[in-house]
Formats: sequence, C-alpha cells, structure tokens
Amino acid sequence: MTVLVIAQIIGTVGVGVAPSIGVLLAGEVTDNEAWAGLARTASTLGAALLGLPLGNLAARRGRRVALSGGWWMAAAGAALLVAAAQWSMVVPLFIGLLLIGAGSAVSLQSRFAATDLAEPRHKARSLALVVWVGTLGSVLGPNLGMPGELVGAATGLTIFASAFLIAAVCLALAGVVVFVWLRPDPLLLLEQSAQTPRSTPAGKRPGRIRQVLIELRTNRRARVAMIAILTAQVVMVSIMTMTPVHVAHQGGSISVIGITISLHIAGMYALSPLVGLIADRRGHRFAISTGIVIFLASLVIGAVKPDDTAWIIVSLILLGIGWSFVNVAGSALFSTAVATQTRAASQGGVDALSNLCGATAAFAAGPLLVLTSFSALSILAMITLIPLTVLMVTRALTPQAS
Repeated sequence: MTVLVIAQIIGTVGVGVAPSIGVLLAGEVTDNEAWAGLARTASTLGAALLGLPLGNLAARRGRRVALSGGWWMAAAGAALLVAAAQWSMVVPLFIGLLLIGAGSAVSLQSRFAATDLAEPRHKARSLALVVWVGTLGSVLGPNLGMPGELVGAATGLTIFASAFLIAAVCLALAGVVVFVWLRPDPLLLLEQSAQTPRSTPAGKRPGRIRQVLIELRTNRRARVAMIAILTAQVVMVSIMTMTPVHVAHQGGSISVIGITISLHIAGMYALSPLVGLIADRRGHRFAISTGIVIFLASLVIGAVKPDDTAWIIVSLILLGIGWSFVNVAGSALFSTAVATQTRAASQGGVDALSNLCGATAAFAAGPLLVLTSFSALSILAMITLIPLTVLMVTRALTPQAS
C-alpha cells in the first residue's frame, strides 16, 4: 500500500497535465479550437485503448510489470509532448496524448491492486485510499505551468514543453518506484495463496478476453458492479464536461468556472476514504444506492435551477460525491466478485470500457446541449440511472445481496 500510494501521488501529477495544459497546447499547436477539444478525448481514448492490454499484462506478468510499464509508457508520451510543444508538431502531439493516457489507465488499475492482498472487510477502504491520494495529482498537475517557467528559464524550453518535461520525470519516477519496491508482487502472491494455475497443463493459456466475457455473462455480482462503474462515469462526465460551457453562456467568469470544477473534483475524491469505510461496513449495495440518491439530487438541481450559478455549483459538488459513492463501491464489489484467474484482465477491461463510455458521453453531451438545454441534459442523465436503480432494488429483495 505504501508503494502504491507513493507511486500514485507522483504519477498522477504527470497525468494531471493532459486535461489542462494538454488542451492549451493543442490549441496553440493547431490554432484550432476543435482540435483543442479533441486533445482531452485523445488522452481518454488512450486510457481506454491501453486499459485492457495493461490488464492482460498484469494477468501474465503481475502488477509490478504492468503498472511500471504503464507509467513508463505515459512518460514516453510526455517526452513526445515536450518535442511537440517546443517545435509545434501536430503528429507527436496526439501520439503523446494517446500514450499519456496509459498513466490514467495505470492510475485506475492501482486502485484494484490495492485490493489484491487487503482483508475482505477492508477492500473498499484500501481501494478508496489509492483513489483519494490521486487527488493530489489532479490538483498539482494542471499547475505545472508555474514551475515550468523556472525550468524554461534554465533550459530555454517553452513553458508548455517545460511542464511536460516535469510530467515525464514524475511519470518515469512513478514507474521506478513500482518496479523496484512493489515486491513481492501482490497479484502473484494472491494467485499463489489461492493456488491458481497460471497456465494449462499443455502450457497454452486460454484466451483471457473470452474468459472475461464468460465470467461477466455468468457472474451476476460482477455484472452489477460493472454497470455501476459505467453508469457513474457516463452520468458524471456528461454533466461535468458541459458545465463550464453552460456557466460561460450564463455569463460566468473563468474564475467562477475554475472554482466550480475544483469543488466538483474535491467532491469526487475528498470523501473517498469515508465512502470506502461505509462500503466495507454497510455493504456495496447500500453505498451504491446512496450514490444514486446523491446523483438524483444533483441532477434535479441542474434541471430545476440551470440559470442559478450558485445552485449549479452545489449540483456539481453533489455530482462528484455521487460519483465517488457509486464508483468506489462498484469497484470494490467488482474486485471481490471476479475470479482470481481473470481478476487483472477483467479489471483492465472494465476500466477500458469505463474510459470509452466516458469519452463517448463527453462527445455526445456537446451536441445534446446545443440541441436541447442543460435541464434536458440533466433529465437524460437521470434516465441513464434507471437500469442501475432497478438492479439495486432487485438486489435489495435478495437475502444475500452485498
């Protein structure tokens, strides 16, 4: 846990550059607002594309190799972005943003790694702790422009190139921390204790993707957990992505928009340890149901008070807290539900699907806001919650529901 926490803090500083400085860099390099918007999608798409391969790598070689390899892949992406920023190169820009998405994928998989050796009654708490410390990176990463000025003065690099140089160093260092000190490997140790074979007698490994699909088809608890994770991501991303645009259209200043998003991020992560504790003590279903109620409160405010900036800020805070409850509890449930032999591949797959759904929601929310309104977008998000709500009610009628 100590190694995972240290690596998470250092690595997420580098990952946190993409949503802010990466977007600004794309606007400068391409001189096109549309391309700048695609920058965030590029890093999210990279996380989606790389989540499953990194999960499969963990299944074959263990957490240490997969996590360190992902951090180093993201470091290579950040190094490419140094060149893209310094010499205004478009192709390295988007390749770099795709690769830096590996850092997001590894950051997500680190929370699952925290559950490998955790006691059953502390799995959600362990997962939530790794999620919580990632807040530091989310806060510090977008502010690398300030130390970037000092690096630029010493090296002659532009401020954006300097910021990504710092990010590359942080990401590479996170990989070193994991590779050197994550011993013994928690996933391999878990498999040894469970006496899970890593290959067939003939030495041929069954297709892991097929194993994951079979398990999701036959494992109801894993399906419920996956639906919870995906629903939380779609609802949160669709509203959060469009809120700055909506507030700006209402005449809100850049400062107000910044405060709104900062408070939203605080809502997402600040209460994670408490959410984990609640999930461990009261059960995953209780925590997920609590998150649904908080989501609904947020979306009702967004639908009823779309023109009141103060209420929109309250709505975004609740949106972040609702996401925290559903995501943390859903992720902890998924870790306990999947079989050991498909654990890493399944976790990588659900993270990849979550990022893909998030990118799709962000892409679709823009046209929906233009064609309808912020109130209508909030109502559509409420409709998205219906399947998960039905599952929670159904599980409430099941005596052994978690």
